[in-house]
Amino acid sequence: MLNEKIGKVLVVDDDEDILTALRLLLKPHVEFVHTERNPDNIPARMREVDYQVILLDMNFSKDATTGKEGFTWLDRILSIDPSAVVILITAYGDIDTAVRAIKEGAIDFVLKPWQNEKLLATVNAALRLHASRAEVAQLKDRQKVLSADLEQNFQEIIGHSEPMKRVFETIEKVAKTDANVLILGENGTGKELIARAIHRNSLRSNEVFISVDMGAISDSIFESEMFGHVRGAYTDAKSDRPGRFEIASKGSLFLDEIGNLSMAVQAKLLTTLETRRVIRMGSNQPRNFDIRLICATNMSIHEMVAKREFRQDLLYRINTVEIQLPPLRDRREDIPLLVQYYLDHYTKKYKKGGLSVGQGALRKLERYNWPGNVRELKHALERAVIMTESKVLQPGDFFFSMHEEGGSEGIELDSFNLEEVERSVILKAIRKHTGNISRAADELGLTRTSLYRRIEKYGL
Repeated sequence: MLNEKIGKVLVVDDDEDILTALRLLLKPHVEFVHTERNPDNIPARMREVDYQVILLDMNFSKDATTGKEGFTWLDRILSIDPSAVVILITAYGDIDTAVRAIKEGAIDFVLKPWQNEKLLATVNAALRLHASRAEVAQLKDRQKVLSADLEQNFQEIIGHSEPMKRVFETIEKVAKTDANVLILGENGTGKELIARAIHRNSLRSNEVFISVDMGAISDSIFESEMFGHVRGAYTDAKSDRPGRFEIASKGSLFLDEIGNLSMAVQAKLLTTLETRRVIRMGSNQPRNFDIRLICATNMSIHEMVAKREFRQDLLYRINTVEIQLPPLRDRREDIPLLVQYYLDHYTKKYKKGGLSVGQGALRKLERYNWPGNVRELKHALERAVIMTESKVLQPGDFFFSMHEEGGSEGIELDSFNLEEVERSVILKAIRKHTGNISRAADELGLTRTSLYRRIEKYGL
């Protein structure tokens, strides 16, 4: 007998009497039992619930006795979840079939009619095996994290690709110096994270890190914000106020989006960096500062210099060391790590424990070009976690605007191929209902299960 009510069990058999018998037998001993007559519904069931044990019949077609269907579905189940614990059940078994079942991934083989006590013992052993596997996997994950913490100086920056390794190597070399650093990269690549990592690993790590978005500072307020002002310097100057250079003194000053500065402001910034002094607005008293300067931009700053849109002498001043951050499309091998990191974060934030990302969804995320880079991936994970009604995120939980996928608002068909038409209609319905599979299914006249099957078929 099972000692306690643990585990979720799925029983798949085309005989309603068998399903009823197993449900009545197992119900007093496990958390809950789901039964299913149609094996085609197995993938949808597995998306909705994380089953600890699946009892799977081997023959579903009338008069079938070979067990071929059972092995086909065993392979399908393990492709969906390689850690699934499956027990095959059949009325037509022999030693060879049992041996093959174990070789192909089943953990046991039960003959009909079964002995109740023996079947309960088998299910109990399967539940314990699942729990042991989960515990081992958890310990391995913890060990990986601990090892990474010990070996990785920049834990908050996710990536193990070659481009990111080169970034980490540069940070290690430059961080302990006071050299000015220029970080180049597209929007959403994590330029401020890199800047903070440089500061945190520098000799100034115990001092302040001041971040300034230069794109948000107009020419008219540049001097007040960066150099400070004294009381009465202008109408609203009610008291003396230090600028960002003074505030950051002894620490690091991060000037983000420096490519947005006008030529006039660039000249003022260059003079300040050369003299290492500022004069507050309304004053004539120079004030010294001591900063580690880190700048960043998403613009092609070297092209700007060639076009005389950015001062060459200022570029020389700010980029003693230059770090080029790769876009996410150039380090796709980091996507699974980023997905897991943000999935863990948002499942905790929104109290949706037990969520995972299906392989189809992961493949979709790996294929997408991510024009918004890591920031866009982060938002996509947050949206999917909020909107999903399933335990496993599927391709349909991640949708991108027609512009991002190169389409248009309407359905434009390049052919009259029925599968292409169906794919386009399904994609539009999912987008229309912002990823809500139930509403999309209703509009399409499908069940959720049928829609999930089509989503999986088309890799949506």
